[in-house]
Amino acid sequence: MSDKKSYFVNVIESKDNKMSEVMNFNFGGHHDLAAMVDKTREAGLFAKDKHAKEFVLAMRFMHHVIKKNADNPIFTEFGPQFEAFKKSFKSSIGCCCCKDKE
Repeated sequence: MSDKKSYFVNVIESKDNKMSEVMNFNFGGHHDLAAMVDKTREAGLFAKDKHAKEFVLAMRFMHHVIKKNADNPIFTEFGPQFEAFKKSFKSSIGCCCCKDKE
């Protein structure tokens, strides 16, 4: 199994040539985000590199929130659809770092 990864996310707004921190938080799991971005980029799914990065982060963040809040009614309908989408995506490009996982 892969080692647990830990990331620090820092969102900074750039406005009128000034930088302002909006939020920051820790995020972790067994997925190697850089490897996931590389796999997504190699699959040629997006014209821009930044979209591969945004997609991977969005997928991981959404997965994490749904997993930690599975009983929340807002995920009753969307949760299973998201899981089906995630499995389809993983089967199309392969999973980069969680061969011991689902």
